[in-house]
Amino acid sequence: MLNSKSFLAVDFGAGSLKMAEFEPNEAGGLSLKQYGIKPLGIEGAQEATREAAILRAIQELFSEKNFGSKQINVCAPGFHVFSKFVKLPPVDTAKVGQIIEYEARQNVPFPLEEVVWDYQILGTTATGELEVLLVAIKTEVVEGLFRVAEGAGLHLKLVDVSPAALCNAFRYNYGDLEGCTMLLDIGAKTSNLLFFEKGKVYSRSINIGANSITQDFANESKLAFSEAERTKIEQGFVSLGGAYEEPENPQQAAISKIARQVMTRLHIQVNQTVQFFRGQQGGSAPQRLFLSGGASIMPYTAQFFSEKLNVPVEYFNPFRNIQIDPAIDLEDLSKTAHSFGEVVGLGLRDLAHCPVELNLMPKSSIQRQQFGHKKPYILASVFSLVLIVFAIGWLENRVSLIKQTELEKIKAQVDPLRVKEEALKKALAERDRLKKEADQMMGLVDARFYWAGVLTELRRVLIQTETNVKEKLNTDVGLWVETFSPQMPAGLQVSAGAGGTGVPGGSPGGDMRADPAFQARYGMRVPTAPSPVQAATAAAPSAENEINTITMVCRGINLEKISPTADKDLAYALEEEIKKSPLFTDGTALGDITVDPTSPLTFTFNLTLKLKRPFKL
Repeated sequence: MLNSKSFLAVDFGAGSLKMAEFEPNEAGGLSLKQYGIKPLGIEGAQEATREAAILRAIQELFSEKNFGSKQINVCAPGFHVFSKFVKLPPVDTAKVGQIIEYEARQNVPFPLEEVVWDYQILGTTATGELEVLLVAIKTEVVEGLFRVAEGAGLHLKLVDVSPAALCNAFRYNYGDLEGCTMLLDIGAKTSNLLFFEKGKVYSRSINIGANSITQDFANESKLAFSEAERTKIEQGFVSLGGAYEEPENPQQAAISKIARQVMTRLHIQVNQTVQFFRGQQGGSAPQRLFLSGGASIMPYTAQFFSEKLNVPVEYFNPFRNIQIDPAIDLEDLSKTAHSFGEVVGLGLRDLAHCPVELNLMPKSSIQRQQFGHKKPYILASVFSLVLIVFAIGWLENRVSLIKQTELEKIKAQVDPLRVKEEALKKALAERDRLKKEADQMMGLVDARFYWAGVLTELRRVLIQTETNVKEKLNTDVGLWVETFSPQMPAGLQVSAGAGGTGVPGGSPGGDMRADPAFQARYGMRVPTAPSPVQAATAAAPSAENEINTITMVCRGINLEKISPTADKDLAYALEEEIKKSPLFTDGTALGDITVDPTSPLTFTFNLTLKLKRPFKL
C-alpha cells in the first residue's frame, strides 16, 4: 500500500544508485523508513548505457524493498553538473536577476537555451558583495532523469545537485560545529569539496574519483573493468608509503600504489582549493575534515588525508540527527551511511526550509507534468471536438471528391513526364559507364609509356655517371647494361640479357641496334627482345600483379690500370646517381663487382633497382 506521507530521495550517482524513503515524524524531524543501494558498474559512467543501468537498478530495488511511495526527489551526478561561486557588486534587488543571468551567460560553458540553471544567494561579504552559487545542467540530462522516472512509474518532483544536497545534510547534522570545516565527498567520477564557516559555504567539484583507481588497475593488470572493480573493493587500500612493507599479494600491492597515486592527485586539488578559499574567499584554515562518498571507506583513506592535511579526519554521518525506523538493521546501515549525504539532503527539502534550495526542473518537464494533471479535462475537450468533426464530416467528404478529381487531371499530365525521366536516367547511367571505361583506357595508355620513361631515365643516369667519373679520373669511361630483368610475379618472367634488351649509356631503351654511336663505341650489337610492358601484358594472369623491382647486370671498361679502385668507384657512382633519380627509391642496392679472367678488358657488377611507383600488369 502506498504511503501518502512518505516520499523517496534518489541519488543518481556515477557509480551507484542510492534510494531512501523518508517521512516527517511527530517531532518535526525526518524519519528514515528504508533504504537501498545498487552499483551501476561501468554502464553508469557511460552516456550510451547510463539510463538503462539506472532504470534496471530502480526496478531491482523496488523488487527487493517494499517502498511505499512513488514521489521522488532526485540528485543529478556531479560529473553532469556545472557549479560556480560568483561575487556580484551591491545592486538594487530588482536588478539581481538580470545580473545573475548575465553572469550565467559568461560562466556556463553551454548556451543557456540548452541548459537548466538556477542560483542561490548565500550571503554578502564585508564589502557588500553578493555571494552567489550558480549551477547548471544540460536539459537533455534532466530529460533523461525524467524518462527513467516515468519508465519506473515514479513522479519526479525536484531535481537537486550534489553540492547543494550535501550542504543541507551537513548543516542539518553538524550545524553546531565552530571554526572552518571541510567535507570531502569522493564519488566514482568526481569529488565534491565543501567548506563551512560561520554561515558561509563554498564548494568545488574536482574531476577525480574512485573510477580512476579501477581504470588504472584494469589497464595495468589487463583485467575487465568489472573484475578490477571487484578486486579493488575486496582487496584495495591506500598505500601508506614510506617504509611500510608491500603486501605479498601482487594485485593488492598494485591497487594500493594506484590508490595512493590517485589520492595524491586528489590531495593536490584539495590543497589548491584550500589556498583559494583562504586567499580569495577570505576563509580560515580548516580545523577538521569529514569524509563521505563510496570511495572514502577504502582502508587508510582517512589516515592518508590526516597525514597530508594535518587535521583530524572523521567520517560524515548524514543520519546523525535522522530518526531511524526500528526495523532497519543499524549495522548494515553503518556500512553505507557515508554514501547517503546527498540522499538525506534531498529528503530535507520536503521537511523545512533549507540553507540551499535549488531546483533544476526544465520547463518542458514541468509542462509535461502539468499536462498529466490536466489530462482528464483535455480528454473531455477532445471528445467535444470529435462531435464537431462528425458534424462537418459531410463537408470534408465533398472537398475530398473535388480533390480526387483534380488529382486525376494532374496525374494524366505527370505520367508522360515520368516516362521521359526514366529514359533520362538510363541515358545518364550509360554515360557514366562509358566514362568509367574511358578512364580505364586512359590509365592503360599512361602505363604504356611508363617503361619508356624508366629506360630513358636509366640512359640519362648512365651518361651522367660516365661524365662524372671521366672528369674525376681524366680518362675515357665505358659503362652499359648487359642484362635488364624486371622481377615478375609468380608465373611470369621477362628478361633482357645476352640476347635481351641492352640499355647503354646513350640509348633510350627498346631496340638498341638503331643506335650507331653505341655500336661504334663498343664494337658490339645488342639483339632486340620484347619490351617488359609487352611481355607482361601478354602473360599477366591478374590485374593485381605488379612489378616493383628490377635487376640489372652492368658491364664497364676495366680501369684498374688507371686506379686500383676505379672499377668500384664507377659502380658506386652509378649506384649513387640512381638513388638520386626520382623514379627509384633508396632500396636500390649494389651487388658483387667482378672481372672476368676470360675478358680482362671489362668488369661486371649487379644492381637491384626499386621503383617508387610499381608498374601494375
